[in-house]
Amino acid sequence: MDMSAEYLYNIGASFGPSVVMEGEVWRLFSAMFLHGGIEHVFMNMLSLFLVGRSVEMIFSRASYLSIYFISGVIGFLVSIYFHPITVAIGASGAIFGIFGAVVGFALIHRKRMHDKFQRFIKSVGVVLLLNFAIGLIFPNVDMSAHIGGAIAGLIGGAMVAKYPKYLWLYILISSVVIALIYSYLPVLFVDMNEVLY
Repeated sequence: MDMSAEYLYNIGASFGPSVVMEGEVWRLFSAMFLHGGIEHVFMNMLSLFLVGRSVEMIFSRASYLSIYFISGVIGFLVSIYFHPITVAIGASGAIFGIFGAVVGFALIHRKRMHDKFQRFIKSVGVVLLLNFAIGLIFPNVDMSAHIGGAIAGLIGGAMVAKYPKYLWLYILISSVVIALIYSYLPVLFVDMNEVLY
């Protein structure tokens, strides 16, 4: 199957100029469902499987989905900032957001965690470090999306763990952050030959 950048772009990959200059913000969502081959799907699904079920037990479904999608969108926006003309795909930013959410939850509840949960948190840390290591080994891994997603998830996990009834506030704050990042990105696409007076 053709997995060229052009093909991935045509089926909905994230691409800075299209997202920012043409207003195709839907690409920030559609790109989460696209992958560059069976290995890419397998690694993302394995990572999600290793942590996802446990996360479903500590966060509500609405919190889980909110953190997942917000982390994915922020991951792609960070990716556009660092790689403005690169085609990007995958759920890794969102998945790293889930890892970050577990860490955020653990930071808030660290004094009340029993041994079994502490071991789980350590295993999440190991999986997170392994994923970062893999990202450093392979050149096509979008570390900026991973880090952006992880930070968004960490903040979301901590907020929702501390104030579970205020999920709406996390969504509101995240929406403002997304809008601010998005509003800054056109600066990346200013024509360098253009002279402003």
